[in-house]
Amino acid sequence: MQLSTRNQLDGAVISITRGEAMAVVRVRLTGGDEITSSITRDAVDDLQLTEGSPVKVLIKSTEVALGVE
Repeated sequence: MQLSTRNQLDGAVISITRGEAMAVVRVRLTGGDEITSSITRDAVDDLQLTEGSPVKVLIKSTEVALGVE
């Protein structure tokens, strides 16, 4: 599959926390950093995600905000 999204990061699922409608999926990226994604429970089921599943993290955003104290 080819995608237009330029920010594509390889990783593996390290945890899935299911809520009523949404799920929080934690992914360990190649290199050890972690990223969290909130997706629907249906998406978790459709993608058949489990701990250890290899995934590609796709980041597409028109805004990135930073903050400092």
